[in-house]
Amino acid sequence: MDDITLQMIHLLKRRNDITGQIGDIKRQRGLSISNGTREFALRQRILDEAKSINLNQDIAARFLNHLISEAVYMESSPTPTHLLIFKKAKELEQNGRDIIHMEVGEPDFAPPPIAGDALAEGFKEGYTRYGLPTGMPALRQAIADHTSQRYNTSIQSDEVIITPGARFAVFAAINALLQPGDEIIIPEPTWPAYKEAAIHCGAKPHIIHTTLEDRWELDIQDIKKITTHQTKMIVLCYPSNPTGKVLSPSVINQIVQHARENDMYILSDEIYSEYSSIPSKSILEYGYKKSIVTQSFSKSHAMMGFRIGYGVAHPDIIHSMSRIAALCLTNVPGFIQYAALKSLNHDTTHNVQTIQRRLDTMCKMASEVNLEFMRPDGAMYIFGRADGIQGIDLVERCLDRGLALAPGVGFGHYPEFVRISAGTDRVTDGMNILCDVLKEERWRR
Repeated sequence: MDDITLQMIHLLKRRNDITGQIGDIKRQRGLSISNGTREFALRQRILDEAKSINLNQDIAARFLNHLISEAVYMESSPTPTHLLIFKKAKELEQNGRDIIHMEVGEPDFAPPPIAGDALAEGFKEGYTRYGLPTGMPALRQAIADHTSQRYNTSIQSDEVIITPGARFAVFAAINALLQPGDEIIIPEPTWPAYKEAAIHCGAKPHIIHTTLEDRWELDIQDIKKITTHQTKMIVLCYPSNPTGKVLSPSVINQIVQHARENDMYILSDEIYSEYSSIPSKSILEYGYKKSIVTQSFSKSHAMMGFRIGYGVAHPDIIHSMSRIAALCLTNVPGFIQYAALKSLNHDTTHNVQTIQRRLDTMCKMASEVNLEFMRPDGAMYIFGRADGIQGIDLVERCLDRGLALAPGVGFGHYPEFVRISAGTDRVTDGMNILCDVLKEERWRR
C-alpha cells in the first residue's frame, strides 16, 4: 500500500510539472484556463476505464475533479478584480487624488434614518449578548412574513437564517451542501464569490460562458450538456451582476424542472431583485425544497457597512448552514439585527428610481461613444466592451484620469469588458472621463 501511494505521489509531481508548463502557454497566448470540451472528453475516458477495471465510476469521477481543480488553480494567475481596483483607488485618494468610484456596487445613499436610531435603541435594550447562529427570532419571523407577502408564498421563520451579508449566506450554502469532488454549474459573467466558495470546499465549478451577442441568455441545453451524476448545484444571479440580465420566466421554468429531475440544489442570489426594471421571478415562487435564495440589506437599503443579509431555504438546509455560521462567527451582532428588523419595511422606492435614472444617463452616454453593451434589465451596472482596447487597459487609463472601473476579467473570461457601476451621484462626470478616453483611443488608431 505504501509503495502504491508513493508511486501516486511521483505521478502527481509529473502531472503538476506539465500543468505548470501548460499554464505558462495559456497565459502567454491569453487563453481561457478551463476547457470544458476537453474536460468532458477526458471524463468519458476515465469513466470508461473505471468501468473496464471494475472501479466505482463515482469515485473515479470525483478523483478526476480533484485533479482538474488543482490544475486550474495552478494554471491560474491572480485576476485583477473590482476589489483590487477599489484598493488602488483608495490609495490614490489617500494621496490627495479625486477619484470617482464606479468600480464597486456600493450605493451612495444613506441608510434609512430608522436604522441609526435602532442601533442606539438596540444597545439600550440589551441586544449586545450572544445570540443564535440562525439569527434573532423576531427578525427571522419578520423576513418570513415579508417574503411570503412579496412572492405570494408561505415561508416560515425556521426557513430563514440571518448572516453577515449575502456573501456569507452564499459561502455557507455552498460549503454546507457540497462535498469535495461534487460539481457546481455557474453561468458567467458573474460575481466571482460563487466560484471561489466552490473551490474552497473542493467542488468542481463547471462554467457556462454566456455572450453579449446572445444578450447574455442562458440556454437550458448548455446546462443539460454539462450535468453529470456529480452535479449537485446550479447558481443563478439574476438580475445579473455584472450584466443586468433578467431571465425570462420560461427559462427559469426549464432550469427548475431540470434541477428537480436531477435532484440538484438551486442557489439563487437575488440581492438585486428590487432593482429590476422588468418583471423578475423568484425561485421561491416554485416551492422547490432544494432551493436557497440569498438576500441582503446592502443594495436595497444601502446598509453595506452593517453587514447583514439572509438566506431562505428548507429548514434542513438552514440547519446545515447554521452549523457553518456557528463555527465561523457565532451570530450577527444583536443590535445590527435589531436595526435590520426596524428597517425591513422602509420604502426604498427612491433608491430604485435614482439608480434607474443614473443607468439611463450611463446608457445614453455609452451609446454615443459606441460602447457595446446590452441595456440592463436590472441591477446597477453596465457591462460593456470597447473596440480595440482590452478591459484592463481601459481601466488603468481611466484610473489615471480619476475614474475607477471594474475589469471584466473579474467576472469570468471577459478580457474585453469593463463593469460600470451606477452607485455614485457622479455618473455624468465619470462617463465623461470614459468617453474622453475612448475618443482618444480611436483618434490614436
